Amino acid sequence: MIDLKLLMRRTWLAGLLLLLPWTALAVLPASVGGEPLPSLAPMLERTTPAVVNISARTVVATRQSPLLNDPFFRYFFDLPRQPREKKGQSLGSGVVVDNQRGYVITNHHVIENAQEITVTTRSGRPLKAIVVGVDPETDIAVIKVPPEDLTALPFADSDKLRVGDFVVAIGNPFGLGQTVTSGIVSALGRTGLGIEGYEDFIQTDASINPGNSGGPLVNLRGELVGVNTAILAPSGGNVGIGFAIPANMVRQVMEHIVRFGEVRRGHLGVSVQNLTPALAAAFDLVAKQGAVVVEVAKESPAARAGLKLGDIVVALNDRPVRSAADLRNSVGLLGIGEEVRMDIVRAGQPQTLITRIAEPVSDTLGGGDLHPHFDGATFGLARGSGGGQQGVLVTELERGSAAWGTGLRRGDVIVQINRKPIGDLRDLVRLVNANPRNLTLNIHRGSTSVYILIR
Repeated sequence: MIDLKLLMRRTWLAGLLLLLPWTALAVLPASVGGEPLPSLAPMLERTTPAVVNISARTVVATRQSPLLNDPFFRYFFDLPRQPREKKGQSLGSGVVVDNQRGYVITNHHVIENAQEITVTTRSGRPLKAIVVGVDPETDIAVIKVPPEDLTALPFADSDKLRVGDFVVAIGNPFGLGQTVTSGIVSALGRTGLGIEGYEDFIQTDASINPGNSGGPLVNLRGELVGVNTAILAPSGGNVGIGFAIPANMVRQVMEHIVRFGEVRRGHLGVSVQNLTPALAAAFDLVAKQGAVVVEVAKESPAARAGLKLGDIVVALNDRPVRSAADLRNSVGLLGIGEEVRMDIVRAGQPQTLITRIAEPVSDTLGGGDLHPHFDGATFGLARGSGGGQQGVLVTELERGSAAWGTGLRRGDVIVQINRKPIGDLRDLVRLVNANPRNLTLNIHRGSTSVYILIR
């Protein structure tokens, strides 16, 4: 007679064994009931010593009414003296990625405004840490501890991750101490969440909670595939939707920070939008993914390479470009002066363009640096509804300043000087310097046009 319970148990175990790598099979624990029991323990025994708890003591200035700073006002109303600074403490996680130099990766928001950072290893050893550098745009921070008896995690190639891959999150949720949760990769390339400036998140259903921030997401080989950074929690707790920064992005940011103390982002000079199925059909394209060029800045690296409106960027430095966010993320992690190879589709034909990333172009200009009559104004780029540059915007203006006296107002858009159109700040500088004693400004103010004469 067939024992159905025994048959089901063996079938379940056989299914799990098929999912494990052969390296894991070699170190399985003792059998139970004659059947081997799969476990993540061997991998975790190698991995968890590289995961640390982080405690950051913060001091933040408090905002008070000017009246509360007046000693006579306080004396008259018998108000107690209140501190001007608010002290706090944040808890998070981190991962050692270089045991020879003592480098630890964590989230920027874990150590933001920290006056003192303490890293505690799995063995309970406290270490004082210093900040090497941070990048708020990706929420990555690199800190350094004494390189004594540390274990480091190797980086995996996160570009090779697939939806359905098994992953493990390790961290310090709610300050409980080191905790391990497991799950799968639920999605890749998550963007548009409004969490960070540069987003390319790995989504996972491995439980991530407050305190896990900065901790590692690892694969079944114990390699770092991501840094846990955020959760989607409508009810305030974990609902199985967590986000991690891909290891390749983390590694590139770390290399910038270690070398320069910050991420020095360059300038390509192109605006793009996603290639939608409708656009692909309109352009009669076989490609279904990419970034459509909608603007190329004058005299930019993109312009020098020959990039044109309507081109479809499908790869950057041999890495596929799936969306506009993909292109922005890739460009944002390239160093100034670095060569960039763009594979594009133009009029249905593939082409390759090569250029170099340039120094970033400032998007604001102090009026006083340009002309005495503009002192007190700050100029920035004005953008039309389609994303293209449409003149120069007065972003800030001091009341009673020289610029105020000329008739400029905050929100004005300068579209012409001496009847010549203005597309960006360089046009503004060029046209003002060409005839600084005789300027006629054509300004859009709301739904009206205004002319200002400067003699």
